[in-house]
Amino acid sequence: MSELTAGRAFTSKAWWQRLGGSVKYSFHVMFHPFDGFWDLTHEHRGTLAAANLFVILLLVGRLMTLQFTNMMFLKVYWPRVNIFQQCASLLMPLGIYCICNWGLTTLFDGKGKLKDVYIATAYALVPYILAMFISIPLSNILTMEEGSLLSVLEGLGLIWSALLLVIGMVQVHDFGLGKTLLFLVMTVVGMAVVIFLLLLFLTLVSDGIGYIISMYKEINFRLN
Repeated sequence: MSELTAGRAFTSKAWWQRLGGSVKYSFHVMFHPFDGFWDLTHEHRGTLAAANLFVILLLVGRLMTLQFTNMMFLKVYWPRVNIFQQCASLLMPLGIYCICNWGLTTLFDGKGKLKDVYIATAYALVPYILAMFISIPLSNILTMEEGSLLSVLEGLGLIWSALLLVIGMVQVHDFGLGKTLLFLVMTVVGMAVVIFLLLLFLTLVSDGIGYIISMYKEINFRLN
């Protein structure tokens, strides 16, 4: 698709209507996950645009939680907060999960594509995202004694999203429940391996750069 065609698609009324319909469909997925996730991927009821929007809302919700949650429940020292680090702490695990999940499909005969995995995962996050945005204003009207309601709300949102994620993988890869749980466990193991290799690579690169810098300083010192 050319840049001109992409620009026209982005500004067209039909594109925005499809995006709105895809976002609205997330509520159907929340309450009817089995047929919801099936239609999401196989009938193309979900879109990459809506999935990207949910991921952006996840990042915005995280930052708004840090900024606007009542200090009684969350104390944040902003000079030490790195916004890029906060975003990376959410985006990197999400990206590694989707890649590992898709990469293991060849071993488990899964049918889902990387796009399907990403879209299903993003839609599964909706309950947790809603819980975050509801918790922010609640934190400013609840007392300290009532603060446990925030933990319950966030816990329910997280559990709901986790259940949706499991059902989503059942439908995306056409697995049974037992195979899906094993598949998700192996995905977590794969994520741990990838993170370990990334940390090892970054450590080696850092040591290499440090060695080159020290050599440069040593040579520069001897020449001068």
